[in-house]
Amino acid sequence: MTIGVWILGNQLNHGQAALASVGSQKAPIIFIESLQHVKVREYHKQKLVLVWSAMRHFALELRQQGYDVTYKIADDFAEPLTEWVLENKISEVWVMAPADKPFLDIIKNIQCHITLIPNNHYLWTHEQFAQWASCRKNLLMEYFYREGRQRFDILMNGDKPAGGTWNYDKDNRQPPKGKLNTPPALWFEPDEITQEVINFVNSLTIPTYGKLKEFHWGVTRTQALEVLDWFVNVRLANFGPYQDAMVVGEETMWHAMISPYINIGLLHPLEVVQAAEKAYIENKLPLNSVEGFIRQVMGWREYMYGLYHYVGADYPEKNYFNHTEALPEFFWTGDTKMNCLHQVISQLLRIGYVHHIQRLMILSNFSLIAGFSPQQVESWFHTAFIDAYDWVMQTNVIGMGLFADGGIVGSKPYASSANYVNKMSNYCKGCEYDPKARTGEKACPFNYFYWDFLDRNRDKLTNQGRMSFIMKNLDGMSEEELKAIRKLARDWHKDTKKYILN
Repeated sequence: MTIGVWILGNQLNHGQAALASVGSQKAPIIFIESLQHVKVREYHKQKLVLVWSAMRHFALELRQQGYDVTYKIADDFAEPLTEWVLENKISEVWVMAPADKPFLDIIKNIQCHITLIPNNHYLWTHEQFAQWASCRKNLLMEYFYREGRQRFDILMNGDKPAGGTWNYDKDNRQPPKGKLNTPPALWFEPDEITQEVINFVNSLTIPTYGKLKEFHWGVTRTQALEVLDWFVNVRLANFGPYQDAMVVGEETMWHAMISPYINIGLLHPLEVVQAAEKAYIENKLPLNSVEGFIRQVMGWREYMYGLYHYVGADYPEKNYFNHTEALPEFFWTGDTKMNCLHQVISQLLRIGYVHHIQRLMILSNFSLIAGFSPQQVESWFHTAFIDAYDWVMQTNVIGMGLFADGGIVGSKPYASSANYVNKMSNYCKGCEYDPKARTGEKACPFNYFYWDFLDRNRDKLTNQGRMSFIMKNLDGMSEEELKAIRKLARDWHKDTKKYILN
C-alpha cells in the first residue's frame, strides 16, 4: 500500500498531523494551488501571495529533505489530485483535517480514497471543547481561558494564576498619550519565489481585494520564528498598556503581527504562548503585557476555533437584529469622510492587516450600529484580511463583532458612539465630523447610528442586563432629538453608494 500526503495551504508545518503520521517514510506529497477556489470571494492580493509563496517555499524545503513532491497549479483540486494518485499508484491519501467546514465538504466530494488525520494545529480538539461546553450553562471565554491556562500550565503558580489574578485587562486600556515610541515591525524583502508569486497574482484576471504595490510578510517558518522572536524581545514588554490604542501613521504599534503565520501553520500556538511565558520568567517582563497577549492566543483564538465547530449549522445565517443594509462602497476603496474608517480601511487595503480593536470597535462596531447585513460583513472580513479563514471569521464577526448570534459569544453588543473612538485614538482630530455632535451637519455618523441602533432595538436590548444603564439614557432623550437622529441615519443609507456583490 502506497500512502500519499496532500498538504493544504494553511498546514505548512513539518509537524502537521498527516506528514508526521507517515513517520520516517518519505511518502509522496502533493500541493495544489486551485484557481477555482480563490474565486469564491475577492481575496486580498496580499493573502494570495502569502499563502501561495509559503506553499512553494515549504514544498522546496521538503524536496531538499528528499521527499517526492508534486506541485500543481490548476483550476480545481480534484483533477490534479486524481492524476497524481493514478501516476504514483497511491492507494490512500492522507490529509490533515481542515479547520474550515466548507473545505471539508470539498474534500468529501473528491473521488479518491482520502483519510482525514485529526488536526494538531490547535490546543483543543473538537471533542475536548464539546466536553467543556456541554456541562456549562454559560460559554463565556474567560472560563475557557482559565481552564486552558491550567491544562497547559501557562502562567501558573501551582493551582493559582501568576500574580494572583487571571485577567489584567484593566491595565491594558490606556488611550494614546503624546508621541509613542513604537518599535518598527519586522518585514522582509521578497525573494525570487515570492516575486514570481507577486507577478502571478498581479496577472490574475479574477476579482481580488486590496493592493500589491509592495509585499513584506514572511513566507517561511524561519522568517515566522524571527517575527516571533522580534515580538517577544522587542515589543512584548510594552504590548499591554496600549494594545487597544489607535494612532494615525502607527500601523502596527506593539502588536505581534503573527496571526497570519499561526493560521497557515508556520507557527504553532503552544510554542508562541511558551515563548511569551519564557520571556516573562527570564526577562521579568510586565505581567499585564504577557498575560494580555497569551489571552489572545490561548483564550480568544482557541475559543473561536472550538466554538466554530460546536455551534449548529445555522450559525452563519444568524441575524439577531434582522439587519439587512448592504455594505457601502467605501469598504472596498477607503474613500469616506469618516477619518477613522478611512485610516483603517486604507491600511487594510495596503497590507491586509489592522489590529483587533480596529476590527472590533471601528469596522464591526460601525457595521453593527449602521445595520449592515451580518452575512455581508462576515464575507467582507473574510475577503479583506490576510489572516482570515472561515473558522475564525464566523464566530468573531457573526458573534463577537455583530452580536448576530444573540449572545452566544458575548454578553452584550460591542456597540459604541464616537466617544470611544475619540478616547482611544487620534482619528477624530483629522475628521470633518464632530465626535461630540449627535445631530446637525457635523454630527458624527457613529453618534447618530449608535442612538438609532439603541432606539430600533429597544425590546431586544432592554433584555440584555448589561445594557440597562445606557437604555435609561436613551429613555431620557427628547422625541425631537430622536426624530433628527432617525432622519440622519435614514438619509445616510439613502445617500451612500452601496457595493454590489457579484
